[in-house]
Amino acid sequence: MGILDRFSEILKANINDLLDKAEDPAKMIDQYMRELTESLAEVKQETAGVMAEETRTKRLVDANNEEIEKYEGLARKALSAGNEGDARTFLAKKQQLEAQGSSLEEAYKAAHENASKMREMHDKLVSDIETLNGRRESIKAKVAVAKTQAKVNEVASASDKAEGAMNAFTRMEAKADQMLDHANAMSELNAQPADSAADLEKKYAEAGNTESVDAELAKMKAEMGL
Repeated sequence: MGILDRFSEILKANINDLLDKAEDPAKMIDQYMRELTESLAEVKQETAGVMAEETRTKRLVDANNEEIEKYEGLARKALSAGNEGDARTFLAKKQQLEAQGSSLEEAYKAAHENASKMREMHDKLVSDIETLNGRRESIKAKVAVAKTQAKVNEVASASDKAEGAMNAFTRMEAKADQMLDHANAMSELNAQPADSAADLEKKYAEAGNTESVDAELAKMKAEMGL
């Protein structure tokens, strides 16, 4: 593929389309800029060569036209001097140069068109690089904010899960309290009912023991003369 065919694709390049397809726009825009910079260096070299060819062919056309004018002038001088044969020779040379001039004109036209295309591609690349430089930091900043927002969303999701866990623990704690209350109630219900008569019997039995001790203590004190 020739240089014009290869770089005609560059003219069709669209930064937004490339970024839309990128998984990471920040990395993609750096990659695209590197590619453009490399392409620009190559295009500069090729453009300089094509422009030099345009200049060379233009120089040949101009030189050939000067020769044509020269031989036409010589033919006129020969006729003025009455040398028709010399005039014929000069005119034959002029016609030869005119035929050659047609080929030179075609070569110059093609070189001019190629140079125009190369200059167009060169200017497109320069414009793209300037646009990219102007937008690169803005795009990278947006990507950084987007990544930060994604992390915030992840933390928010984790917080939501923690809140759900707290609610679940609260429900489990309430259920445990309910189970404990139920067990205590069952324990109370399973206990033996109180016997009031037995309690009174114990009371009077203890009272009788106290009176017996008091009587024995008084008897001991009397024996001891106290």
